[in-house]
Amino acid sequence: MTSVKVKFSPSSVILKEGTVHYQIIHHCKVRHIRTGYKLFPSEWISASGEINVSAGSGEGRKSYLAALKNQIDKDLFRIKKCINRLNQEDSPFTVDRIIELYTAPEGNCTFLLYGKELLVELRQIGKVRTAGTYQNALNSFERFRGHRGDIPLDEMDSNQMITYESWLKGTGVCPNTSSYYMRNLRAIYNRAVSEGLVVQRNPFKHVYTGIDKTKKRAVSLSVIRRIRDLDLNKKSLIFARDIFMFSFYTRGMSFVDMAFLKKKDLQNGILTYRRKKTGQQLFIKWEKPMQELIDKYNTSETSYLLPIIQNNGVDEWHQYQNEAHRINRNLKHIGKQIGLGIPLTTYVARHAWASIAQSKNVSLPVISEALGHDSEQTTRIYLASLDASIVDTANSLILMSI
Repeated sequence: MTSVKVKFSPSSVILKEGTVHYQIIHHCKVRHIRTGYKLFPSEWISASGEINVSAGSGEGRKSYLAALKNQIDKDLFRIKKCINRLNQEDSPFTVDRIIELYTAPEGNCTFLLYGKELLVELRQIGKVRTAGTYQNALNSFERFRGHRGDIPLDEMDSNQMITYESWLKGTGVCPNTSSYYMRNLRAIYNRAVSEGLVVQRNPFKHVYTGIDKTKKRAVSLSVIRRIRDLDLNKKSLIFARDIFMFSFYTRGMSFVDMAFLKKKDLQNGILTYRRKKTGQQLFIKWEKPMQELIDKYNTSETSYLLPIIQNNGVDEWHQYQNEAHRINRNLKHIGKQIGLGIPLTTYVARHAWASIAQSKNVSLPVISEALGHDSEQTTRIYLASLDASIVDTANSLILMSI
């Protein structure tokens, strides 16, 4: 007789998550399989031995608990499948043999299939951005594989990735983009290793996964003026230019942060937002050019400040991504129209603000604070924090210049 139960072990540290493990009893022998799944005591129902999804604080946590509950069901199904397989062999087996079979890599597991299943799990627990970056890398690798199709996880080796890197180079992909794909594919592969689906073979050890210095993407103040004053006859180009200028007006705000600005974020002449990338909260004094730009567009049907996400609650991240591609495509068209030597994108506005601020003798710490950087370790240790008024004065100085 064999039994399988899900158990929860609370942490000995107060307010810290405990862990879930599986208990397998076979012929009076007891063994445990640690999962690494984390829960708070309030999220576990001891009587029934299952997760209390409704106990999650907030939609993000509830999504995590629901995904975890689903994963536990999958694990239990696989354990029982291993037990059934051993029973069918019609010969004695031990509890250790059950665990050995369960933890052994599944030989028919393939890389692209595993990656796509991982995307679903990430989106279920609210990690949409991570899923998006993994999706880009998987799409590239799938194009490389072409008619050969998917590849078993245990065939992902150094030679395969060297060949993929050569293919990327042949298609004109720059080293940083190649590295971006490699780092994300490596993250996916390492997850499969941690789940025991494949033995670590370090397939990425001979390909480039660093970050090269990028070409300068800043433009001068005169170019910013030309972009602002350019006579454009297409609504799509005008909108792209307005978004570019709004980024510049708001100290180089990134596109993702602009897209998700809410009307409620603007109160008493101060725009408050939290950077998606770092979680840092920033405050921007609301200036006349910002209001003039906002007044051009009707956003009465949405809670968002800018008309980037049009349909509230309807796959908003997908709307943001589509609009990002569309705007950058139109900005590149504007860049060619004025004879710019670099591709014009929303990111150029961020670089331009920092470069122009420096040319106006705005100090590096002020620029760092204005951009919301969290990697200026020396600056932050030295100054600890900057008065928001100093940053706003710097922004006003730049806006008056144009």
